[in-house]
Amino acid sequence: MRRSILLASALATTLALTACGSGEPSGDAAADEDASAKPSASGSLTVWVDETREAAVQTAAEAYETESGVDVEIVQKNFEDIRADFLAQVPTGEGPDITVGAHDWLGEFTKNGVVAPIELGDRAGDFIPVSVEAFTQDGQVYGLPYAIENIALIRNTELAPEAPETYDDMIAAGKKAGTKFPFLIQSDGDKGDPYTYYPFQTSFGAPVFEQNEDGSYRPELAVGGEGGEAFATWLGEQGEEGNLSTDISYDIAVEAFAKGQSPFVVGGPWMLEQFQDLDLAVDPVPAPGDQPAQPFVGVQGFYVSAQSENALLANDFLVNSMSTPEAQTALFEAGGRPPALVEAADAASDDPLVAGFREVGASAVPMPSIPEMGSVWSFWGVTEASIISGKAKDPVKAWDKMVSDIEGALG
Repeated sequence: MRRSILLASALATTLALTACGSGEPSGDAAADEDASAKPSASGSLTVWVDETREAAVQTAAEAYETESGVDVEIVQKNFEDIRADFLAQVPTGEGPDITVGAHDWLGEFTKNGVVAPIELGDRAGDFIPVSVEAFTQDGQVYGLPYAIENIALIRNTELAPEAPETYDDMIAAGKKAGTKFPFLIQSDGDKGDPYTYYPFQTSFGAPVFEQNEDGSYRPELAVGGEGGEAFATWLGEQGEEGNLSTDISYDIAVEAFAKGQSPFVVGGPWMLEQFQDLDLAVDPVPAPGDQPAQPFVGVQGFYVSAQSENALLANDFLVNSMSTPEAQTALFEAGGRPPALVEAADAASDDPLVAGFREVGASAVPMPSIPEMGSVWSFWGVTEASIISGKAKDPVKAWDKMVSDIEGALG
């Protein structure tokens, strides 16, 4: 296995400093001694993982221990606890050298100074671009990506043999199928579900924040204006027509689709286990507006602690052990999310459903990881739900108020 330039450089520097400061023999004697030496890395690493990913990371860690001489301790934690525990422990000098985590934790992590950048070097090009973009902030990469997840349109091919090109085509095909629902999309009641509705919103040219050229976000709200108002108007119309409803929860949507009560459901790969008896295809979300419907991409990866005493070893382990096709494939098989590494993703795409989600994800956008995103969710979802349900009598007015409220929360 290839060792990283960073680790080799660090070892060379350490050996050089040791030779200069410890009274080592010089001349031919020193040369003979150096020629017979077999330098190896020293130190240890602690890695936090959840139960789902533990076995895959453990296998990679054991191979790394054999190859490098570095002890790697794997600590299993509940995924729901990792974010808060990492934020609490790293500033005290505790916590792991590496933790698994989601890319949208990045803003909070950098704001609190608990993560260090990693150096992908020439390996950056080995990953699906959006996965690296998701972990990028201010021109620096802060995570080693291993999995990508996004929603798409899941289609029952027996009820709808052809993929719809537009939203109107989908509604027409759904009505032609004669099923209970023309299509299904979940909502969390009065709280809404702006994550799942986002591709419809982007098709009206109303992204939540402005993006930089490297794919990262800046805290400039972009959800307002003509695009946002057009989307709000469309939400109201679709609610009146019964195509959208806040009464369709996630469980209802999954159960109805599994029973053949609709040809289409907007959702992610996490749903597929419930649909094993159906013949499926995965298509892009059809756009109701005149721009592409871009869902959010969520990326899973590994962070390095800003307080790690072995940051170079941590970087080496991630770049050269967790970014191999074997490791990324093992993580894919454990978690079901398409790999971030291109080579592993190519192999996984032999499954047409994986290939379908991957194709949609390639043109999707990272979910914003900037801290300001935390001020958006509550206003956003509630407003969408009130427009769909008809509680908001004037969709444009309700949307504009939402924008004003978010701006106020952002200060």
